[in-house]
Amino acid sequence: MAELSKRLASNKGGNFFVDSQCIDCGACRHLAPEIYGESGEFSSVYRQPETEEEVRNTLRALFACPVHSIGFTERPSFLSEVRNSFPERIEEDIFYCGFHSEKSYGAFSYLICREEGNILVDSPRFTKPLIRNLERMGGVRYMFLTHQDDAADHEKFHLHFHCDRIIHESDMNGINAEIILQGTDESKLTDEILFIPVPGHTRGSVCLLYRDRYLFSGDHLAYSEKRKHLVGFKDACWYSRKELYLSMKKLQSYSFQYVLPGHGKSYRAETSEAMKEQMELCIQFLNSVFIQS
Repeated sequence: MAELSKRLASNKGGNFFVDSQCIDCGACRHLAPEIYGESGEFSSVYRQPETEEEVRNTLRALFACPVHSIGFTERPSFLSEVRNSFPERIEEDIFYCGFHSEKSYGAFSYLICREEGNILVDSPRFTKPLIRNLERMGGVRYMFLTHQDDAADHEKFHLHFHCDRIIHESDMNGINAEIILQGTDESKLTDEILFIPVPGHTRGSVCLLYRDRYLFSGDHLAYSEKRKHLVGFKDACWYSRKELYLSMKKLQSYSFQYVLPGHGKSYRAETSEAMKEQMELCIQFLNSVFIQS
């Protein structure tokens, strides 16, 4: 739990605060940008919530925090309600899991609900409130790991739900998996679920494309508030900058409207054509920082 004695001086006075345990993963800033801001190597509360919606968003970030560095001085309303609201619907059968894990540096994880069996995309924290709701929603049939960095509590989820884990062979790195993806060609789990290898961030990074609408991009692709377009992580490219650039050009040929990343901000385009325009901006950006520099 957050400790009042470690409250950062950069916090705005009031009920909510961030303490010095913060690892600056940025999750709170993406979930409630009207409340949390960046302050040096930490996040902090730059404005206290005023409305019910703002309190709820502040609490969503509190429960998402992978190191429990967000706290309060007086117990707020809606605390239990918000804690029990995850997985939280994004749209249709797509849900955000909350409860980020320190083991994946606070990465986002998602749930795809399907009659044929639910798919957990990357690993949230294995915690009772989430597990109870996942059980209520039908459990987990598959656990797709976009890459080795965001595997977190995969073993606990596998043992509890008996789910098959899916990962690329180049990113196993001691991770046991029941379904192993190979090579650089796309592959299908079903007609609606496509795995697209995108080496770059890691050698075995893979995106999941669902219904030609939702792209679960891991650490390959996210939206940058600073640049106002989609980007690849130029400062967190562990395998190959050239391959990251080529993978982005490859991804441009697919149709989708949502980008749901592990790190960074999600993005929704009105049309697949508008998303292709965003992808072109991303490619131009990578060309300038990787290829031409």
